[in-house]
Amino acid sequence: MTAPEPYAVVVPTIGRPCLSDCLRALAATAGPPPAEVVVVDDRPAPDGELPLEAAGELRPRIRVLATGGRGPAAARNTGLRAVAAPWVVFLDDDVQVLPDWGTELAADLAAADARTGGVQGRLTVPLPTDRRPTDWERGTAGLETAAWATADMAYRALALKEAGGFDERFRRAFREDADLALRVMAAGWTLVRGRRVTRHPVRPADRWASLRAQRGNADDVLMNRLHGADWWGRARAPRGRLPAHLAVTGLALAATALAACGRRRAAGLAGALWALGTAEFAHARIAPGPRTRQEVVTMALTSAAIPPLAVRHWLTGQVTHRAARPLGRTR
Repeated sequence: MTAPEPYAVVVPTIGRPCLSDCLRALAATAGPPPAEVVVVDDRPAPDGELPLEAAGELRPRIRVLATGGRGPAAARNTGLRAVAAPWVVFLDDDVQVLPDWGTELAADLAAADARTGGVQGRLTVPLPTDRRPTDWERGTAGLETAAWATADMAYRALALKEAGGFDERFRRAFREDADLALRVMAAGWTLVRGRRVTRHPVRPADRWASLRAQRGNADDVLMNRLHGADWWGRARAPRGRLPAHLAVTGLALAATALAACGRRRAAGLAGALWALGTAEFAHARIAPGPRTRQEVVTMALTSAAIPPLAVRHWLTGQVTHRAARPLGRTR
C-alpha cells in the first residue's frame, strides 16, 4: 500500500476560545497525523498565550507565527511559506474535524490525480432541532454548499505557488477563498470535493452582525475587477441582493429629495415603494426563522439599515479598487 503523502495544517486565528476545540479535535482524529501544524496568530495586539495545550500529543508539532492583524489571507500565506509538506490543509479556528477526518483526508489525497490542485472538505453546520434557525444561523449553514471554502480546504503546495498564494488585498474572511480557487483553476489545476467531514458550529453573534457583514460588498467589487463580472458562476457563489439594495436606497433618496422640492405626491409614492421593498426584504428574512420577538425586531431594524450600508460599502469598493489588477500583474 502506498504511503499517504505528508500534509501540513495551517490554522489562522484571532485568539477566539473556539481554537481550543479545533486543536483538540485535530489531535483526536484517527489516521496519519499532520507533519506539522502552524497556528498563525493574527491578533493586532496579542493579549495572553494561545490555548495550545488543547492539542495534547500533537503539541510538539505545533508552531505559532504572528502576523499582527493583517487578515486571514495574509495569515494563511504566512503559514504556507513556513511549511514544507506537498499538501497544505487550511482549517479555520472555529471548526472541529470529525474522529475519522485524518483517515478520510488520507483517502482524499490518495485519490487526487497529478492535476488535482485542491480537495475540499465537506462542512456540516449543526442547527437547533427544537426551533427554526435564525438568520445568522441560516447564513452559517450556507457553508455546507459553499465551493472551495478554506474552513477545510487542502491545497497542493505547488498549485498554491503557481497561483501566487492568497491575495492579501482581501482583508476579511470573505471572497479570499473564491479568489484563490479561480486563480488555481486558471493555472490549469482542478479542484474537487473530498469525503472527509468537518463540523462548523455557529459562532455566537450579536444582533448587528448582519450589518457588519455588508462590508463584503466592497470585496465583491474587487472580485469584479480581478475576475470579470462572470466570476459568480465560475466560483459557484450565490448572488446577493445588491441590485435590490441599490433600488431601495435610490427610492429612499428620491423620496427625501422630492419632499425637499415640495413634490409631495411623488415623494409619497417613492416613500411607499421604499417601504414596500424594505418590508419584502424583512419578510424574506423573518419567514423562515423562529419568529421570536427579538428575531422579528432585529430583522425589521436591520432590513431597513442593510440596503444603504450595502450601497455605501459597494461605493467604497468602487473607489478603493478602481485600479486593482490581477495578482502578479503590475500593469
